[in-house]
Amino acid sequence: MLNIRMKKRQAIIFASLILILLVMNKVFLGTGNIEVSETPDMVDHDKVSSQKLFDNTWKIIRDNYYDSELNNQAWGRWKEHYHGKIKNDDDAKVAIDTMLASLDDPYSRYMSKPEYSEQNTSISSKITGIGVNITSIAGKIHIVNVMEGTPAQFANLLPKDIILAIDGKEVNGLTLSEVANLVRGPENSFVNITILRNKDKLIKRVMRKEIKIKTVKSSIVDKNIGYIQITSFIGSTAPNEFMEALEKTKDTQGLILDLRGNTGGLLPNAIFIANLFIPEGKNIVSIVGRNGYKYDINAQDTEFGITKPTVVLVDGNSASASEILSGALKDYNKAKLLGTKTYGKGMVQKIIPLPNETGLNLTVAKYLTPKGTDINKKGISPDIKVEFSIKDVKTNNDAQLQAAKDVLSKMMLSKK
Repeated sequence: MLNIRMKKRQAIIFASLILILLVMNKVFLGTGNIEVSETPDMVDHDKVSSQKLFDNTWKIIRDNYYDSELNNQAWGRWKEHYHGKIKNDDDAKVAIDTMLASLDDPYSRYMSKPEYSEQNTSISSKITGIGVNITSIAGKIHIVNVMEGTPAQFANLLPKDIILAIDGKEVNGLTLSEVANLVRGPENSFVNITILRNKDKLIKRVMRKEIKIKTVKSSIVDKNIGYIQITSFIGSTAPNEFMEALEKTKDTQGLILDLRGNTGGLLPNAIFIANLFIPEGKNIVSIVGRNGYKYDINAQDTEFGITKPTVVLVDGNSASASEILSGALKDYNKAKLLGTKTYGKGMVQKIIPLPNETGLNLTVAKYLTPKGTDINKKGISPDIKVEFSIKDVKTNNDAQLQAAKDVLSKMMLSKK
């Protein structure tokens, strides 16, 4: 039914598109899931003076930022203010961060050498590490989840563990990127992770291994319903993984696509999957750039299309590329959205390499759904609103998934 080899080749070609979307601030220890792009512009990465690094960045922002008014300020003041004052790369970082803060844009940011390297690793879908996802809550580093088959799982690290120290170095006050860098190291080397689990302080000795990021999971539920969860659009392998998931669930009559908690990633990945649902020539998303220039990305011809009844699960953490996909499916009535309102991240970023092996994640455009809806700071409301009750949380009951199965069963019956 599926020509997987052909589709994989198309997926690789498709993933060479030029635009990117930003994901929210989480980090995989061993997978680098921070802010993501795809193929960056070719830029001279030779070592330059720190003053020139600042000056180059100043010019790039002036010429490429989405808002040509630069938040209604005289941009030249920053170049004048820091002229001759940048003595090293730390000075450049402080100056660039201050300059970017004046834009009042939470998505544009400067990336130091380690952060820029980490971002590129995320896209390749593999890194040497231990395989856990972390976030910062009230200044404490929490493990969000543990990837299957990774050293972290074998060492019995668990979600909700709080990381206190890495190889004896306390992580209190460190950024997520700094924590991730402490965990990473040569393959087959060991790292000691001190954690707090409930009231117990434990030390876990974990061997670092190459972590291959799997972002798509699939199964068959209730015998005739395919379930595909996309945890992130971050890696370049997502289209291929999605096609493999479709192959595994091809004999089912309906499909549940779970985008809950998917904070975004590469625009081409979302476009590739949307293209399987939407007829050739129809607009998937519109990109509106600097000074109002609008570019429509339309569905292309494909030998395989998804026509079975589909329900898409979304929540308040479904953002960016997830909203591109769910917004397109909703606008064309290709799926029912079920859950809670999405995050509302409708801006597009581009990763721009800078000298000294650093980079700039800069907002260069916004996007609109096929019906021309601007969802930034608004989100997408589901067709069917289902929230978790206190009882659902206490009993670990996935009420949204159960509701999706019930809705999908009715959709399948009506199609017969």
